[in-house]
Amino acid sequence: MSEQKFLQSETGRWLVLSLLPRFGVRVRERVQAHTASLVDVLELNSATLKALGMGRDAIELVDAWQAGITDHRKLQEALRIHQACAQHGITMIGQSHADYPEALCHIHNAPLLLYALGDSRLLLRDQIGIVGSRNATRQGLDHARRFAAELSARGLLATSGLALGIDGAAHAGALDAGHPTTAVVGCGLDRLYPAQHRKLAHRIIDHGLIVSEYPPGTQARAAYFPQRNRIISGLSRGVLVVEAGLKSGSLITARTALEQGREVFAIPGSVHSPVAKGCHQLIKQGARLVETADDILEELGTWWSMQDNAPAPASLIEPHKPDLDSREIAVLEALGYDPQSTDALSLTTGLPADQLMQSLLLLELEGLACSAPGGYLRVR
Repeated sequence: MSEQKFLQSETGRWLVLSLLPRFGVRVRERVQAHTASLVDVLELNSATLKALGMGRDAIELVDAWQAGITDHRKLQEALRIHQACAQHGITMIGQSHADYPEALCHIHNAPLLLYALGDSRLLLRDQIGIVGSRNATRQGLDHARRFAAELSARGLLATSGLALGIDGAAHAGALDAGHPTTAVVGCGLDRLYPAQHRKLAHRIIDHGLIVSEYPPGTQARAAYFPQRNRIISGLSRGVLVVEAGLKSGSLITARTALEQGREVFAIPGSVHSPVAKGCHQLIKQGARLVETADDILEELGTWWSMQDNAPAPASLIEPHKPDLDSREIAVLEALGYDPQSTDALSLTTGLPADQLMQSLLLLELEGLACSAPGGYLRVR
């Protein structure tokens, strides 16, 4: 396809539209009131564009596109993006594309164009956003994996932001249970961040989908993550916050979800845990307190009955039952969901320090307990 033909194609039009200078929400609203589709703005004459509030730079770009002047700076940028997408196997999805979800079109400042790696048809699936702290506890990571796996089995696609902590655990939980997952990132798809999740990102591309509103070559920046969060919530029927501090970015996602008319769910935690305080604040403000996946499905207004008779993933059919002796059982029963010091545990169980530490190590290896600031706590 020639350069000119690409720029005149439906995908090329949305790409050019996404590069229009200062094409903000207010201008878009005026354009939408005047045209059948936002992309039709490229067909309007200069006088009409000026009357709609378009700036000089944007009008010059539209004029160049209409005249087929491909050496215009922004049109050259569009062609470079097109070439990069072809090189990396990235699909561009404009708002008129069959895979662009209708619900996302109606959020505030909806992305004009999405870049996708993987199965873009997953965008049309019913989704649940699962977000939380980057500095998650072992228990929080376990919650994220289990909820992602079970909700995926019940028909909801687990969607998150590929960040460290809860996000990564949610993606991995869905994949490990044999289900796809969607990641929304705040960078170009050839600059995936964080580096620690590159292996996970490749798993998602092979068995799910990664999307971004940023073109190839865009490095991750702090300012892009709140923008990414509005897409996570916009794609989802509801958002589950697993763990979050009072200043967590997950609370921004939750607030955006509420503004978009989505449901917000939160898992409670220990009153002493800093990563539970954000969830407790959400619950005080009206978020649904969640203990099981059924709490979420019930609130969303469906039991997903067609999924109920489907065979559960192997990881959910029968959990591993560790072979514990009486000493480990005593230590496990003495543990709570708040950290306890080894001195307190030794006093409760009557075990000397060496035997207590052996038992705690075994329980950690079995995934039943973990160390935390202040001592040890029970995971499940």
